[in-house]
Amino acid sequence: MSVLHASVPADFISVVAGEIASGVDAAVEFWMAQVERALDDDGLTTLGRMNAVRAVLAQYKQLTGKTELHGRRGRGEVPVSLADRRL
Repeated sequence: MSVLHASVPADFISVVAGEIASGVDAAVEFWMAQVERALDDDGLTTLGRMNAVRAVLAQYKQLTGKTELHGRRGRGEVPVSLADRRL
């Protein structure tokens, strides 16, 4: 047993992990809502909606300092973890 594990109560670790998970969930939901809002805008053409989604991605990258998103796959490729799920 490591010193760190012995000195930190398991319930504290669970609380911290839960807070991190909650924060990640809130962040993902925020960005997905931005994408959904862009896609559901009846005042835009199909091209306008695509451009609105690209604007959301550009804003995300600008705010996070990212130039590209890792984990991108080839066109039409589904991550193994999602391949068996119904979306």
